[in-house]
Amino acid sequence: MPYHIHFILVFFLAFNGGMKYFAQTPQLDSLKLALDDLSNSQESVSNDSTRCLILVKLLEAEKNDAIWPKYNEQLKSIAEKNLAKLTSSDSEYETYKLYLGDALNNIGYLNRKHGDVYKALEYYNESFKIQEEIKNKEGIAYVLNNMGNIYHFIGDISRALEYYSNSLKIQEEIEDKVGMALSLNNIGAIYNSLNDIPRALDYFGESLKIQEEIEDKSGIAFSLSNIGFIYSGQEDFALALNYYNKSLKIQEEIGDKIGIAITLNNIGGIYKSQKNYVNSLAYYHKSLKIQEEVDDKNGAAYTLSNIGVTYLYQKNYSKALDFCLKSMKVSKELGFPENIKAAAITLNKVYKATNNHKLALENYELYIQMRDSINNESNRKASIRSQLKYEYEKQAAADSAAHAKESEVKNAELAKQSAEIKAKKNQQYALFGGLGLVMIFAGFMFNRFKVTQKQKGIIEHQKEIVEEQKKLVEEKQKEILDSIQYARRIQMAQIPSETQVKTMLNKLITGN
Repeated sequence: MPYHIHFILVFFLAFNGGMKYFAQTPQLDSLKLALDDLSNSQESVSNDSTRCLILVKLLEAEKNDAIWPKYNEQLKSIAEKNLAKLTSSDSEYETYKLYLGDALNNIGYLNRKHGDVYKALEYYNESFKIQEEIKNKEGIAYVLNNMGNIYHFIGDISRALEYYSNSLKIQEEIEDKVGMALSLNNIGAIYNSLNDIPRALDYFGESLKIQEEIEDKSGIAFSLSNIGFIYSGQEDFALALNYYNKSLKIQEEIGDKIGIAITLNNIGGIYKSQKNYVNSLAYYHKSLKIQEEVDDKNGAAYTLSNIGVTYLYQKNYSKALDFCLKSMKVSKELGFPENIKAAAITLNKVYKATNNHKLALENYELYIQMRDSINNESNRKASIRSQLKYEYEKQAAADSAAHAKESEVKNAELAKQSAEIKAKKNQQYALFGGLGLVMIFAGFMFNRFKVTQKQKGIIEHQKEIVEEQKKLVEEKQKEILDSIQYARRIQMAQIPSETQVKTMLNKLITGN
């Protein structure tokens, strides 16, 4: 069953988990026999739940695009038949709703793969409503990712990044590592399309780390190929080729035809950059052959364009024009800006080389139009906002999770530490409180000292005034007393004494 792969060859690579079910199960034959036995059984109606489980396993294992859609249609049919007889209160209701939601998601993938992106969105929306109804977070996350992928390829980068980020947030909540790796890779592809290479490489690296941890071979192969593409763009061809060869080896081991075609195309790009056009064309044609076998129109559009450019470099203009026109035809059928942009710039080069300046200009203008629709300022601002939001929420979630885990595992130790910290804090509070009181008392005493000094100054001043007043009073008193004494002396001098008065009276009486 195909792993829903979305990529832009040469310009960037990404893969999406469009199919809800994905695994690598070698028991295809035994599963098919089991399904046939149940289908031929007279009790097939009562064995619907078992049939659905087998169909799910087959969808996990089958990669052939000519076969797996038949299993998916059977899954959808059985789910719809049973849901028609069930109510939401029945125990099997949610199970069959889950099967139906996943089958609709897979049909959406198939439509996208064939280039009908708007029909794909319709099925994704139907699936999304069901996943929300039954509160299936894993399903919600996968559908969000697939819807983001549609918006990515029609050039609505800001909305694509929003869907990818929301999907990643849910996958981190439920610890869906396969889904996390998928979303990280797709976000990396967004940043690569915005020419933010360091951030793209960071996301691809994060994705690869998770895939290696869970031993997801298909995912590892794609991440290796994506990282190889980054180094190819930086012209570190030896390192890029090393990543591509590692990726190709894994893809051949697991029989991932779409993955093989992608990696062959990218290796062809390395040789083209090194001007080894013979080897380049050999890899491109191998890639195109596989893409036509599996009806991968998106990949074929880029490979056709790459072949056209290679013939252009060989100055084989007729072949160059032929392959570039085929690429543009497929790209316009798909309606993806990235595909059209790639086809337009290659046609521009071909027409310039053949002196057809009018068509060269028209294709260059188309290239600019598609480029600007992808790299406009609103998309860049949205990517920055989304990145900041994601980093903030991720850090907050990490802090919360770490705290919860630490509380659960080290509860006793934390209690002890908490008591010690509390005691230390109490000591600190007491010390700070004591110091505070000392400072307050010192401030009070200093204030009292200032008041006392002021009052002492006033008293001293008043004392001086009193002393002066005392001296003045004493002087006045002395003056008064001296005046009294002086007046008395005058009086005493002017008034005769009593004896003298008596003598004078006697003389007057006696006449002597």
